Amino acid sequence: MSSDLPVECSPKSANLLYRSAGAPLLPREKLEKWGAASMTNEELLALILGSGNHECSVFELSRRLSDFLSIQTQVPPLEKLRRIRGLGRVKASQVLACLELSGRYILGNSSCPVMSPEDILPRLSFLKYEVQEHLVVVTLTAANGVIGIHEITTGLVNQTPVHPREAFVKAIEDHAVSVVFAHNHPSGSIEPSAEDMGVTRLLCASGRILRIPVLDHIIVGKGGFTSFCRMYPEMFEKTFEPA
Repeated sequence: MSSDLPVECSPKSANLLYRSAGAPLLPREKLEKWGAASMTNEELLALILGSGNHECSVFELSRRLSDFLSIQTQVPPLEKLRRIRGLGRVKASQVLACLELSGRYILGNSSCPVMSPEDILPRLSFLKYEVQEHLVVVTLTAANGVIGIHEITTGLVNQTPVHPREAFVKAIEDHAVSVVFAHNHPSGSIEPSAEDMGVTRLLCASGRILRIPVLDHIIVGKGGFTSFCRMYPEMFEKTFEPA
């Protein structure tokens, strides 16, 4: 049986996107009254999904989908979305279409330039939930538009070995004009270590040789972030000002 079949409606299982008398506002009403910005990720996904299925309610399905999307670094392929329990081919296709369109129309390179470390943080939020240390590179256009976010290494809990060859290969493939590096501290601390300092110097030096300047190296933790370009501006040859 397809997992896209809707739940049978009954007095106990009415359409969960509509409110019964006296109940709190539900997603569609909340969107109409207060706008999309007022809604949680799960509520927005519930509107896209439309209904649940024989396995779970639309809200349980949207929670699973939200948890999955929160740790993705780029738009996932259809086959990866379909691994989510309860998400069938039709609904997975709908979600994928929405994600792709948002990237084309709303999050396009020219509309969201990176002008400061804060501008890139929403796209790096997945790092703070990781239990291992991950190093990623954000590749940028001449106008500081984001081309892509690529994982370079996954290391031990307290260290991530990195080689300039692996660090810049995606930047070269993307024809990036500049890059931002970021990694997480699973401990929650955002204090740079001696190893972090050494890696940053190595990456900046490699960027100078390749003529792909490093704009920043950001440490992400559960309690916030640290920007190397603010703490140690002398390390960096270029700022966030677009070329």
